[in-house]
Amino acid sequence: MKALVLEAYNQLVYKDEPVPEYKSNEVLVRVKACGICGSDVHGMDGSSGRRIPPLIMGHEASGVIEEIGGDVKGFAVGDRVTFDSTEYELNDWYTLKGKYNLSDKRKVLGVSPKEYRRHGAFAEYVVVPEHILYKLPDKVSFAQAAMVEPVAVATHAIELTPISMRDTVLVVGSGMIGLFLIQVLTLSNAGKIIAVDLDDQKLKLAKQFGADHTFNPENDDVRESILSLTHGRGADVAFEAVGISPTVNFAIQSVRKGGTVTLVGNLAPQIDFPLQSVVTREIRLQGSCGIAGEYPQVLEMMENGLIDVNSLLSAKAPLSEGASWFKRLYEKEPGLNKVVLEP
Repeated sequence: MKALVLEAYNQLVYKDEPVPEYKSNEVLVRVKACGICGSDVHGMDGSSGRRIPPLIMGHEASGVIEEIGGDVKGFAVGDRVTFDSTEYELNDWYTLKGKYNLSDKRKVLGVSPKEYRRHGAFAEYVVVPEHILYKLPDKVSFAQAAMVEPVAVATHAIELTPISMRDTVLVVGSGMIGLFLIQVLTLSNAGKIIAVDLDDQKLKLAKQFGADHTFNPENDDVRESILSLTHGRGADVAFEAVGISPTVNFAIQSVRKGGTVTLVGNLAPQIDFPLQSVVTREIRLQGSCGIAGEYPQVLEMMENGLIDVNSLLSAKAPLSEGASWFKRLYEKEPGLNKVVLEP
């Protein structure tokens, strides 16, 4: 099969690879679409530490079942499917508690930290276990289904976070996850939604997707603006969708006393942390990791037109051109959002 392989940092090669073998509880999926995630772009240069080459990356994908293992009961050859980015064991303590995203033996498709290597879906075929598969509704295309994963990440973060009726919610970072946070927040208890980013084009999308107020720190006094919108207190809830010290600190300082900050961004392994501000203002701070069963509700929202992924789909391109599209994303080409590669 053909695959896009990260052979060394900043070196993506389109080449022949063996078709992966599958176990009795697994299926072989012919990949129809695979989205380039921001974590893949950062993984390409080694900065995240979670894409150690050689590796086939890619975890936002969809396709058609080509072959099935002997123990697979709920799916058949020819089924249109997408799949969770997380592979986990069913008898794990965390899985049994409904938190498979925290499973001790959790593996993410297309990721290779020191602990494991799990090839992903930038290839003609990928193998996945039956229990992470989901059938696609007829109204959801393969390209749209390749964007279910980031919507599910946003949905999981919101489900973890206590949002009372009409709370003012701040979203720091209007990249892919931030924009989906805003879309899902419009379906929640949230009142005013405030988006902050350094990119005016992304802020325009944030407004389109439901943000009531948008601010760019390069042009606006964002802290003062947030205070003026919240009776001088600060936001009730903040979602941080970048993952670096300045934005985490900004989110913490922008919520009111007793407010909640949910950390979704995961770019930097370590950050500077304002301990005294968190302690003395009784800030609730929590992380949100991946997905824990949100795929069905996201697929339903997409089927019913409640989530707009099409506006974020910048390009569909052949997998053979993947290296050039990675380069364009890495160089932050203006106006370029989600790129979906098609084997």
